[in-house]
Amino acid sequence: MKQSGYRTTFHIYLIFFLSLLGTLIAVCCFLVMLITTTNPNGKTVRSDQPKIFTQEFSEYIIFVNNSPQIKQTGIELLQETHVGLQILDAAGNEVYAYQKPDHAQDYYSNTELLLLYQTGHFDKELASTKNWTAFIGVITGNEKDYAYVLYFPMNIQKITMYLNGERFAGGKKFIIFIISILLSTALFLGLGYGLFITKAISRLSASIRSISGRCYLPVKEKGVFRDLYNSLNELDGEIRASDRLREKTETMRREWISNITHDLKTPLSPIKGYAEILCDDTEKSTLQYRKYAEIMLKNAAYMENLIDDLKLTWQLENNMLPINRQEQNIVRFLRELSIDILNCPEYEERTIAFECSNNIADETVMFSFDKKLLTRTFQNLIINAFVHGGKDTEVTVQIAVSEYWLNITISDNGKGLSDAETDRLFDRYYRGTNTGSKTEGTGLGLAIAKNIIELHGGTISVTSSLGIGTAFLISLPVC
Repeated sequence: MKQSGYRTTFHIYLIFFLSLLGTLIAVCCFLVMLITTTNPNGKTVRSDQPKIFTQEFSEYIIFVNNSPQIKQTGIELLQETHVGLQILDAAGNEVYAYQKPDHAQDYYSNTELLLLYQTGHFDKELASTKNWTAFIGVITGNEKDYAYVLYFPMNIQKITMYLNGERFAGGKKFIIFIISILLSTALFLGLGYGLFITKAISRLSASIRSISGRCYLPVKEKGVFRDLYNSLNELDGEIRASDRLREKTETMRREWISNITHDLKTPLSPIKGYAEILCDDTEKSTLQYRKYAEIMLKNAAYMENLIDDLKLTWQLENNMLPINRQEQNIVRFLRELSIDILNCPEYEERTIAFECSNNIADETVMFSFDKKLLTRTFQNLIINAFVHGGKDTEVTVQIAVSEYWLNITISDNGKGLSDAETDRLFDRYYRGTNTGSKTEGTGLGLAIAKNIIELHGGTISVTSSLGIGTAFLISLPVC
């Protein structure tokens, strides 16, 4: 983990230094572009080079017979650099010219000369259409002032030249000092920020390790990484909830295994005992044989039901159970189911009331369902009411239809359930306690009923009060 932290730190600093280096290179390139230009020969020169050239060109101007002339070396220099020359007298009239551009005037007013000096163009329109820039110098000869104009075949922004020309050249030390200060500041800030990020990442790594070790303490969500800490807090909450659910499921599983083991041993014991009796040499009457056989068959049937419940539970949990839905009259189905339950000898003394809402007075409600599965569901609900209630327990079946839902209520006036029992009623491994002295259920009936209802796209809920009774509401979509 330490090596991982070192790698993270190294990557952070590497990224920082690469970013800093890239920034410096970009700044240097920008400065070079800002203070340089390209002459007609394709060479890169300082942007103030034309100004310096103009100032130094006065050495090539001489006066012959009171008339300004250019030395041969000056002419060669103009030819080499493709620069045009024009000499004006004090009144602005041209007195000498050499390879001046076509647009150059023979006369310049004071206003035009001033504009020419400031911008390099005497006309703003020419600045955008002509690829040339004029620079003006002054020379004195024969006690007269002359202005000479050099026309450079390049478009130079004089404002840029004034800002970074001689001033830049004269203040290079200052600029270097400023850049050094900025670089040092950026370096220290980068190092500080890198340390901050490294510590933050270390805290995040420690938090993640704490979560994995189930010893994480929620962190106050603040700072740059508040979103990450918020996610970690949520993740920790979800993991803790998952752990609680897993522990609950494991507890229920152990309870269920214990119950199933007990329930399997319970019928096996009499089967084994009576089988041993039947195997001894003692003569027995036909009545005894029949009695023993009936007990063995009853326990075998219980084991068969238990195995069927386990198989059905596994199929429902893994979506392996096919559903055979057919359009049927569900009112008639529930009536016939209730009659079949009451025809069983153990429930023949019980009562099942049947109620339909006014909108189904003809007692015909067509619904697509799997008859076998819903038979299992409603048998569990009704028989559970009889098993968990007293001998005087009555069950009521109510049917109501709305625009979108078919609502079926199975209620009783039995002992009722506590809130704790109600919350766990549909757990797969839970069995209630109000079952009398002997518990013969598997603890899977209501869980199976819930899964079957959900398989039909419906919902099931329960309400119960101690001493009053229990009611199950089943809602099934009608379309």
